[in-house]
Amino acid sequence: MKEIEPIAFFRSPLTSKFGIPRQSGLANNLVGRIVFEKKYQREEALRGLEDFDYLWLIWGFSANPPSDEIKFTVRPPRLGGNKRLGVFATRSPFRPNGLGLSSVFIKQITEGEIEVVGADLMDGTPIYDIKPYIPYVDSHPEAKGGFTDKKEWQKLSVVIPDDIAILFKSDELAALKEVLAQDPRPQYQHDAERIYVMPFAGKEVHFRVFDDQLKVVRVSH
Repeated sequence: MKEIEPIAFFRSPLTSKFGIPRQSGLANNLVGRIVFEKKYQREEALRGLEDFDYLWLIWGFSANPPSDEIKFTVRPPRLGGNKRLGVFATRSPFRPNGLGLSSVFIKQITEGEIEVVGADLMDGTPIYDIKPYIPYVDSHPEAKGGFTDKKEWQKLSVVIPDDIAILFKSDELAALKEVLAQDPRPQYQHDAERIYVMPFAGKEVHFRVFDDQLKVVRVSH
């Protein structure tokens, strides 16, 4: 069987794993770009895609360190990181073949790239395939959602002072607030005195969390 190779790479304001939304579609102001490799930059390869709203992306967890160890159980963040479930019953990034699947909204198609919204991919992520999202077979609103039905994800209230907010463009600020509201901290860390740092849009965002409020305290370049 032919070894798979990237057809494109993803470009995002999120340049590290820290802060990546835990699922696609949670940050609907977060814009990214699928930039095709040169040999796939062909107009005919995207012909007809303009008639669809969403894409499936098949991609690789490229930032995970290589390991021969298979993790058969993992600790989903949604369960507080203190309960183990089977890896195939979760969307953990630590998988036998390190492949991810995401649904993203198509914002714009241009020569050699696709601008999308709501991706849960970091900058530089390799993309191995894209497929159109087809509602009549891909949407099952009545389906059971396992542990996600029983444990609702609690968003944080985000406070960004005006003198910090002006450092971002309006669309960047909206996306940043969505990402921070998802609580990017590891689930085992809840130190109200700790200052966390998240790279975003070429800057480093410093924040702390107390109870259900996240406050950005400064931004550095």
